[in-house]
Amino acid sequence: MPVATKVLVINGHPDPSPDRLCAALANAYVEGAAEGGLDVRRLAIGDVDFPVLRTAAEFSASAPEGPIRRAQDDVVWADHMVIVHPLWLGGEPALLKAFLEQVLRYGFALDPSHKRLRGLLTGRSIRLIVTMGMPAALYRVLFGPTLKPLMPLMFFFTGFWPIRMTLLGGVADAPPARRFAWLARVRRLGREGR
Repeated sequence: MPVATKVLVINGHPDPSPDRLCAALANAYVEGAAEGGLDVRRLAIGDVDFPVLRTAAEFSASAPEGPIRRAQDDVVWADHMVIVHPLWLGGEPALLKAFLEQVLRYGFALDPSHKRLRGLLTGRSIRLIVTMGMPAALYRVLFGPTLKPLMPLMFFFTGFWPIRMTLLGGVADAPPARRFAWLARVRRLGREGR
């Protein structure tokens, strides 16, 4: 996989407040990527107004003009995508899932014929940065190395590869030094475009 030069960073926390750890991590990645000379675009799903898909026909239709179409343009532009989000009830927040369903529709991310699962977004890599209350090591033990409850399979089917994950656990009780270390780590990932 070639080194990324164009990166889309998505803050997947439904609350776009800059006081959230997810916002700080997204900012750290953006800052690192800029230091590394990469072109960066960013998006906070908490700032995006969009409807929830309710039917197969809606999922198969082209995205309407507006924020979802602009998000699709950003995905096409990028060769690397980063999504930062909290773990809620064992998976991504519902608003992030609804956003991805809107963006990764048939005809954009998947073969529009519905005859086979063929990703249309090949040539792109992704990193998921997931914050959680429980220790990350415990989560890995409970759910295994593939982390099936999370989103990697969706991105695999749409053509993203490699799919990398960074799990940050125990965030509620983390001392300032640990948070500083997380931000430094994510900033370094941004500089490296990984």
